[in-house]
Amino acid sequence: MDIFAGKTLLITGGTGSFGNAVMKRFLSTAIKEIRIFSRDEKKQEDMRRFYKNPKIKFYIGDVRQEGSLADAMVGVDYVFHAAALKQVPSCEFFPIEAVKTNVLGTENVLNAAIHAGVKKVICLSTDKAVYPINAMGISKAMMEKVFIAKARTIDPSKTLICGTRYGNVMASRGSVIPLFIDQIKSGLPLSVTDPNMTRFLMSLEEAVELVLHSFVHGKQGDIMVQKSPASTVEDLAKALIDLFGGKNKIQVIGTRHGEKLYETLLTKEEFAVSEDMGNYYRIPADNRDLNYDVYVSSGSPKLSSLTEYNSHNTKRLNVQEIKQKLLQLEEIKEALSGWKK
Repeated sequence: MDIFAGKTLLITGGTGSFGNAVMKRFLSTAIKEIRIFSRDEKKQEDMRRFYKNPKIKFYIGDVRQEGSLADAMVGVDYVFHAAALKQVPSCEFFPIEAVKTNVLGTENVLNAAIHAGVKKVICLSTDKAVYPINAMGISKAMMEKVFIAKARTIDPSKTLICGTRYGNVMASRGSVIPLFIDQIKSGLPLSVTDPNMTRFLMSLEEAVELVLHSFVHGKQGDIMVQKSPASTVEDLAKALIDLFGGKNKIQVIGTRHGEKLYETLLTKEEFAVSEDMGNYYRIPADNRDLNYDVYVSSGSPKLSSLTEYNSHNTKRLNVQEIKQKLLQLEEIKEALSGWKK
């Protein structure tokens, strides 16, 4: 994209699935430099060997340590903040670790970016931050509150801060899809927690598109949401079994720690004030201060009459439609390549 020509982009947690997807998107453009910031030297070395591109620079550091961020931010124009602890069960057992990375780490990223004069920071959140019941979702909800609060204090012409919120990214690290594929190829039953559980489905490319949409159209403190279809976990398992020609059975193992029956991308309250942008919703920041007496409420929608936007009431994909969506993913094509049914 021309808006990145000659610019330097830093991606926190950049060795993950999102960072690699950004690599594929930007390396052929006129972007000046992409900085990968993470604490995993092995994954950085793997990326260095794979891409072999002088535009990519690697920085070892941890979002929990503001000092390492300060060094990496020098000369940076834009930041995509993707570093997070995002495994729901592990965050349930180690909630303070989720707070340190997802909440305090975000505060460190924003402080370092503001101090360095970064022009735009896009913070990546998740549907689990909406009506959260688990430690991961609660920490991500707090992450959203941190960047919205910080956005209120900063002139957007100096540093613009906004965020994205999306559902399950198909075939990403931590996704159930690679697990299902391994179970199919091993002839094992597919372990489904609850057959009726629904999840939003989006590809890594769509996740990058959402971040870019937020980058172009986001205003100070906004959260951008992409409209996404969903499926039941059982239908997703059936679609994968069908694609790989497996004879596997589905084994219901019960809900894991902190799991919900369905996920929500917009609360009832957010839906009431959101802007429909076609393929996206924009949730504007509430920029009122605490002097509520000066604000006059007239014609406000009755929240009881509104609905939320969740994976139960969005477009539901059937097995055939799930297969078509899966076949658009490079990861699925690679997994199918050479696989003897």
